[in-house]
Amino acid sequence: MKNSTIKKHTISDIIEILGDSPQTDGLHVHLSKNKFEEIPLSYPFRADNYAFLLVVSGVLKIQLNLITYTIRSNEMISIKPQTVTHILEMSNDLEIIGVSFTVDFILKNSFKKIELNAFDFFTSNNIPKLKLLEDEMNTSVTLSRLLEKNNSFNDQKPFFKEEIINYTFGLLMYHYASIYKKTYPNLEADLSRQEELTLRFLKILNENLKKERTVQFYADVLCITSGHLSKVLKEVSGKTANQLIDDAVIMEAKILLGNPSLTIAEVTYELQFSNQSFFGKFFKKHTGFSPSEFRKTHKTISL
Repeated sequence: MKNSTIKKHTISDIIEILGDSPQTDGLHVHLSKNKFEEIPLSYPFRADNYAFLLVVSGVLKIQLNLITYTIRSNEMISIKPQTVTHILEMSNDLEIIGVSFTVDFILKNSFKKIELNAFDFFTSNNIPKLKLLEDEMNTSVTLSRLLEKNNSFNDQKPFFKEEIINYTFGLLMYHYASIYKKTYPNLEADLSRQEELTLRFLKILNENLKKERTVQFYADVLCITSGHLSKVLKEVSGKTANQLIDDAVIMEAKILLGNPSLTIAEVTYELQFSNQSFFGKFFKKHTGFSPSEFRKTHKTISL
């Protein structure tokens, strides 16, 4: 069998090709204005991430799954993972904002904050293009630039950086979702079986993570084998069921530890660990910090 001629790129690959500086793992905001004398990716490629492409000025002609779109000023298009993308033309005055993010970023940071129906425009077979009104455009640009500013690595780390990134990202998602719902009221989600299973797993995990941490429990609820569940989750998110369960528990633990009114013993009880020592070992294994060390660091950052 011949190798595919369509290249596959990660966010890291694309950042390097564009000459951008690295940002938060799994999330990147690209701001360009008259930056390129020629098309930086002149060949068809697949990326492993979701993306919003917003044209601020100029014209971008792009082919997505063999369908050609011309994106002009104040227009935006969304791209889901594994879409075959081919940039055909870029005008000399092109100014574009691209927000790229991975499934893993969503699962680790935002699935509790963002309702799943906000993703309808990413799960449809069609790839609808949006024309934004002036106030919608201004909001999109403001949120994207705020996200880029806080998502970039710099010496002056703002207080509550992670929270600012997550909530700004969530607000941007809802902003675009609202415009899509208004423009395409009959747009329906078209999830694959694997994607649907993943979303069902996340919903059940969100409701049970404090008391149920075995893969078998979630597999039984979903009426499948634990091996099949982990295989599907690995294909969709890049992580196994065990890894996603641990991520969810750690995120919940960090939220609870951020509450100074709770003792570590109370956090241990809330998360239903058998004892404080076991919780401490689990937390340190996944974060590199003991619960008390994390709390001190968090308190220092939050003052």
